[in-house]
Amino acid sequence: MKAVVFDIGNVLIKWDPHLAWLDEMGSREAVAVFLDRIDFYDRNLRADGGETFHDLAAELDSAEDQARLASYVLRYAATVPEKIDGSWDVLYRLKARGTPVHAITNWSAETWPEGIKLHPELNSVFGVTIVSGREKLLKPQAEIYHLLCERAGLAPQDCIFVDDSPKNVEGARATGMDAIHFTTPQALEAALIARGVM
Repeated sequence: MKAVVFDIGNVLIKWDPHLAWLDEMGSREAVAVFLDRIDFYDRNLRADGGETFHDLAAELDSAEDQARLASYVLRYAATVPEKIDGSWDVLYRLKARGTPVHAITNWSAETWPEGIKLHPELNSVFGVTIVSGREKLLKPQAEIYHLLCERAGLAPQDCIFVDDSPKNVEGARATGMDAIHFTTPQALEAALIARGVM
């Protein structure tokens, strides 16, 4: 039987970092200027790889920017306010069929507990969950996909990987997994039906 391995951010849970500072800065445009100025997405990926936001903030020149980025963990819950309901419907239907369901997520070790507080089912719905910040590995590195297989007792060929990032999808395919580029829950459902797992 094939196992389905989910990414989480923007597949099962919406993630929008603008929301961390929207109340403080007043507009998405103002937050976007800040995010661009500090290279937020690059720094966030480094946090996903195991670095701390405190250390990442300390690299910044402006004390204001340092304080703002250092507050991200405390503000994190605002960035993941809602589920992508259609994707959860697919996940629960897979589980009802007895399909093994796992996860590999690029997610900071610091912010993962904050996400769990808001969406506690993330802590129990998967057989194996690989959180990049805890492992100090990142998608699309081959090692993170192999780690999932090792812990789940699977071969790559046993897995169908789902991710909204084409780069991560290609990384999974390079290890021997089948992979689906996530765009919408409806398209995901159709792709899984075509593979005979729904």
